[in-house]
Amino acid sequence: METDHTDARISPGAAPRSPALAQAVAAPLTRAAIFLVVTLNPGSENRAILRSFCGDLAALVRAVEFRDLEGGLSCVMGFGANAWDRLFGAPRPAELHPFREIRSGARHAVSTPGDLLFHIRAKRMDLCFELATQIMARIGDAVSPVDEVHGFRYFDDRDLLGFVDGTENPRGEAVIDAVMVGQEDAAFAGGSYVIVQKYLHDINGWNALSTEVQERIIGRTKLSDIELDDFVKPTSAHSALTTIVEDGKEIKILRDNMPFGRAGHGEFGTYFIGYSRSPRTIEQMLENMFVGRPPGNYDRLLDFSRAVTGSMFFAPSATFLEAVSDDRSVALAAPLAGDPAAAAGCLSTPRRGDGSLGIGSLKGEIPHE
Repeated sequence: METDHTDARISPGAAPRSPALAQAVAAPLTRAAIFLVVTLNPGSENRAILRSFCGDLAALVRAVEFRDLEGGLSCVMGFGANAWDRLFGAPRPAELHPFREIRSGARHAVSTPGDLLFHIRAKRMDLCFELATQIMARIGDAVSPVDEVHGFRYFDDRDLLGFVDGTENPRGEAVIDAVMVGQEDAAFAGGSYVIVQKYLHDINGWNALSTEVQERIIGRTKLSDIELDDFVKPTSAHSALTTIVEDGKEIKILRDNMPFGRAGHGEFGTYFIGYSRSPRTIEQMLENMFVGRPPGNYDRLLDFSRAVTGSMFFAPSATFLEAVSDDRSVALAAPLAGDPAAAAGCLSTPRRGDGSLGIGSLKGEIPHE
């Protein structure tokens, strides 16, 4: 699946006076990716390094991208709840919170540390690797690495279990409505919530199953990727439990999952990354998978796949990142037209000559460490 929304200008449902420019959340799917999760080290000097870097990220991507303009290089930067409070203070995106751990029987959706996420994509791994190297050269003293996964596209967009992944991703304009915050949180319009999990698979156990049993667990045919008929597909199928319907309408998310592994170590996995307008959609999917819908009717895929990480982030708009400065002033996306309450409640009036973009500023107190 490929979309053409690498430069999507946002505000679903309304036209802001000065639309925020989104990060490359909806960039086309690529053959290679690096998922880099780090924590922010204590100290005001480390906060200053990160704040300074926010405005420089786009230029750094352009510099590496220039080596191969056809390479499709992009990077999305996301912030965890704790890092947001330390870097930017209040207000925080309305639904940003730490990843919620889920336990049910032997199934465990773990919550693991993560202050910043860098989702780096390109057609070539060397471009991804070079950008990750340059990012860490800039911020390495201010952060501690937690997890780094190098993902690859496996044959015809399949995971290591042999099934096509991401078939139901939204397409075209539907991507914007599915993943970008709009007037419901006007100060952060153009941003997107991101949930990541690293799953390790019991490949030997999975491959011991017949194709028919595997298809009933996934809910799709293995060869042709056709969804099983509802009369055949179990209610515990992965595709059934991860379908979220509200008021008769299916609520979509954008997945850019990637296989990864180390054959010599017997490690075979899938890195799940889901972007959504609200994290509640993905959280409900995980609840259905791990607990069951109804409880006990859980996703049998979890008998063969184990989550070893879990974190939530908010990827603000590129406009937001470009406006971050070291003086604790962060320009936000403009309030939506005709919404004075949002303007009064979310944004303060910038002072003349204070270096802001004149589209609102964030003046929250940042806690000292």
